[in-house]
Amino acid sequence: MKALVTGGAGFIGSHLCESLLTQGHQVTAVDNFITGTPANVAHLTQNSNFRLVEHDVVKPLPGEPYDLLFHLASPASPVGYSQHPVETLLVNSQGTYHLLELARRQQTRFLLASTSEVYGDPLQHPQPETYWGNVNPVGPRACYDEGKRFAEALTITYVRLHNLDARIVRIFNTYGPRNLPEDGRLIPNLVTQALSGQPITVYGNGRQTRSFCYVSDLVDGILRAMFVPGTKGQVINLGNPEEYAVLEIAQVVKRLTGSPSPIVHTPAREEEIARRRPDITKAQQLLGWQPRVGLEQGLRQTIGWFKGMVQGS
Repeated sequence: MKALVTGGAGFIGSHLCESLLTQGHQVTAVDNFITGTPANVAHLTQNSNFRLVEHDVVKPLPGEPYDLLFHLASPASPVGYSQHPVETLLVNSQGTYHLLELARRQQTRFLLASTSEVYGDPLQHPQPETYWGNVNPVGPRACYDEGKRFAEALTITYVRLHNLDARIVRIFNTYGPRNLPEDGRLIPNLVTQALSGQPITVYGNGRQTRSFCYVSDLVDGILRAMFVPGTKGQVINLGNPEEYAVLEIAQVVKRLTGSPSPIVHTPAREEEIARRRPDITKAQQLLGWQPRVGLEQGLRQTIGWFKGMVQGS
């Protein structure tokens, strides 16, 4: 099949392109390189079934036919969407509209990569897909949170109005190789600080919890959501339900890296989320999906990649 992956040179997008090629699909990756980088897919460019196109999907793409459209284009890290708030809003609104129109005209199977951020600072724990969220529409995260909420509303409208074969996955915290060191996410922050001998910083008291999914598990879930029958019109959480305190994760990173760096506490960030954990019952039942990579196993692989980035080894 011919697959289009927007945001294909990003962290998750590059791993998705790799998996699609392994399965024998022809893949076109589209990226404007605001937060993605050609280096993430450099190893794929020798594959005759792979093509990388520099393009901002806020503008319509040429009407080339595709069988599958994976819409992952958007800054997704705190640093990324804080530095590019308008671009984040536009890619999730106007960009999503143009891609849905492309899929409608060509009858292309469509997948929207949404986020656990649509739940905001949740009052229900863990978060099932039926939870509507607790989001500040004018807060510092609003460009991303509300951008994705709009993208979800637009996607499901195309399912209802045009009978489009589309589905939505809500992605929880994900980590692994190609997670940019400077993107502001927790694990890249902790690992790069530990490897470079800097103090390992924990915001607030460190009791806030997160659930981390290794990138290969996430990509498996995305592919199942696209290919498993019966997913049209569905909204599906994808994430690892194992919950860890941030301080506990920092201690594990310190131990696995053998770092002498001290763990230090800094003031909590504005609108710091207290708890975030997916209810993946629907993914288990509908997709037969469950994360397989444990935190320590995933961290070891991630640390190995970061060593090359931080230490130049």
